[in-house]
Amino acid sequence: MIIPIEYENDKIIILDQTKIPNDEIYIEIETVPLLRDAIKFLKIRGAPLIGIAAAYGTRLSSVLNLDKESEIYRANLLKDIDLLKSSRPTAVNLFNILDKAKKIVEIYDDKYKIHEQLVKLSIEIHENDRAMCENIADYGLELIKENAKIMTHCNTGALATGGIGTALGIIYRAFWEGKNPEIFVGETRPLLQGARLTAFELNREGIPVNVLPDNARAYIMENRDIDIVITGADRIAMNGDTANKIGTYDIAINAAHFDIPFYIAAPSSSFDRNASDMNDIPIELRSAMELYGIGYEGLKDTGVKFINPAFDVTPNQLITGIITEKGIIKPPYEKNIPDFI
Repeated sequence: MIIPIEYENDKIIILDQTKIPNDEIYIEIETVPLLRDAIKFLKIRGAPLIGIAAAYGTRLSSVLNLDKESEIYRANLLKDIDLLKSSRPTAVNLFNILDKAKKIVEIYDDKYKIHEQLVKLSIEIHENDRAMCENIADYGLELIKENAKIMTHCNTGALATGGIGTALGIIYRAFWEGKNPEIFVGETRPLLQGARLTAFELNREGIPVNVLPDNARAYIMENRDIDIVITGADRIAMNGDTANKIGTYDIAINAAHFDIPFYIAAPSSSFDRNASDMNDIPIELRSAMELYGIGYEGLKDTGVKFINPAFDVTPNQLITGIITEKGIIKPPYEKNIPDFI
């Protein structure tokens, strides 16, 4: 299984996901601003993995400032926490983990105790995420029938988490258990995480995978007898409204039309207690520059405007269930989600 992040010799080592599938290049991150840019520009991505990176980022900040006076040490840590929060706005894991780190800085007076707790936090976050993936796979496996045709979206595997993945973790487990799944994934424009990352991961493991244009998903559902759709999530409101990679909402609508079960696979850390519904979920709008690189560079300096949202929100009515490490949550979500988290 590919390893997308490690912490060694007080450096964060990440696999540059912008280079896959053509190259596997690892980068050593030695400062928090470099980590912030790596997250912002998608060298490292996936809500759970971003959270792990943030935990390691606070640990790195502590190492870099440990020789300073206590007040300066604390001030620099808090500054770096805020810097990491500015990297991407939608994935709630990032903010939850950075808030835990901030609380550590505020609770303890001794800088060495703070450092000890930040090291502990980073190790626990990574280990817990690995276990979370396994548990999600355990619960999701029961939904996968023999020879299932599964549609997924974007990338939710080892490249997006600290373990085997969320939605892709279920697919890995089904394959390892001999259920012989066949996978269908859209390109995931404009940065092609489905074609570049998910196809790369699954093919590397020997799992049959088909890449299709994003706008061919309804056709595939109708003509290839898709059995189930499973995607990940970057933030889930307390009523079950779910933010995920742009295009997820489209898939859910199509799945409802063809009466195909549509599931979300995500850890309980993806639930936002402060979000009652989709109106409380911020949506990241990314640069038009990401669009120019896929075929229409000639429009760059014209009056044509481009809109490039990174996420959309799928209403809870379209979601059959939410697979978590604690079990599968079924509607009504407003009643059942609080019991799980």
